Amino acid sequence: MDAKKRKRLEAAGWRTGSASDFLELSAEEAALVETRLAVSRALRTRREDLGMTQVGLAKKLHSSQSRVAKMEAGDASISLDLLLRAFFATGATKRDLARVLTSRRRAAAA
Repeated sequence: MDAKKRKRLEAAGWRTGSASDFLELSAEEAALVETRLAVSRALRTRREDLGMTQVGLAKKLHSSQSRVAKMEAGDASISLDLLLRAFFATGATKRDLARVLTSRRRAAAA
């Protein structure tokens, strides 16, 4: 949200903040949510860059297309273990994962 809109809302009596503030997440919970979302986005980007369909990835994982869609949407019902397994099934390396996690940290710090 831009600063002008934020000031206008606050002047009207609204309180602004992040999703973490609204949900009253601890720093650890917020970090976990951000990690899951970063890996979910990276999984989708990587799959698309490889020209792979959700069905194709699902076959590699012995899973279903709808499950892959949930992974890419950051659905809370998907374990972090499965999300990472899917990411690595696209040929990603630990270094690729480190880039995803550190680029997210740099973006949050900026």
